[in-house]
Amino acid sequence: MATTTQSNTRVSLDDLDLSIGKRTRLHRLLYDHGPGNGTMLLLPVDQGMEHGPRDFFENPASADPVYELELAQEANFSGIVLGYGLAKKYMKQFAGKVPLVVKLNGKTEIPADDEAFSPQTATVEEAVALGADAIGYTIYVGSPAQDRDFIQFMEIREEADRLGMPVIVWAYPRGSAIDGKAGRESLYAIDYAARVACEMGADVIKMNLPVINPEKDKQAPKPYNSLNVTAEEAMAMVVKSAGRSLTLLSGGSKADDADIFAKAEAGLEAGVTGFIFGRNVWQRQPESARALVSRLTDLLRSH
Repeated sequence: MATTTQSNTRVSLDDLDLSIGKRTRLHRLLYDHGPGNGTMLLLPVDQGMEHGPRDFFENPASADPVYELELAQEANFSGIVLGYGLAKKYMKQFAGKVPLVVKLNGKTEIPADDEAFSPQTATVEEAVALGADAIGYTIYVGSPAQDRDFIQFMEIREEADRLGMPVIVWAYPRGSAIDGKAGRESLYAIDYAARVACEMGADVIKMNLPVINPEKDKQAPKPYNSLNVTAEEAMAMVVKSAGRSLTLLSGGSKADDADIFAKAEAGLEAGVTGFIFGRNVWQRQPESARALVSRLTDLLRSH
């Protein structure tokens, strides 16, 4: 079965039905900082919780959150993503200079991933007190714990709506049920996760670029098991499934420049709002990181 997919038009802030508080905070991220023109470039630093200190070994200076905060300020990111503890300990000297997204849940990599569940570690009220412009939350679609996950998110979403705080959802497929249906990197899994995040009420959705693997994709449910699409077309389908939500393409683990920009181009052609690139930036030395961000910024401004 073949399908044709055209480039998507990027969802804009005006397309979203938002409270004044949410609209104001998102406007700062989309227009007042970073590339501007309705795009977003975030620097996530939640890997210390998710992966432990090992991600900082490649560039030991990056173990100090001040390194990433200075980089976010100098390279003019739209904002930085930190957990509550890092934000409380390190944001003071950057307050008002680097917009903040507070990640409200997190887990370690030590338990088996099949039972993926990311417990709440902070509240929306605490994020407001820290001066945040948005909160982040990971939903593991397909995990055996997704019933608890959905209820936990519902309570956070309700508080965010009440306090006018935009919600960015990390929409991640996880668990053996997903692994048995073409895997977490497949179009089926990522497309499903994007739709779930939209239906759960995400204002912004972070997702990965689907990996096209014709043999493995045969394990996916119909019609995904017979689709004939490129990675770019697959990403356009995912953005469409995200509906009236802004979308961010995840950078993932460190890659070379060619792969990074191929991914970035595919995302922009599909209609993503922007990028959320962490390890591909702060695992580099400062000069290399700033050069990469400059190119990404130019790319966002050209679309």
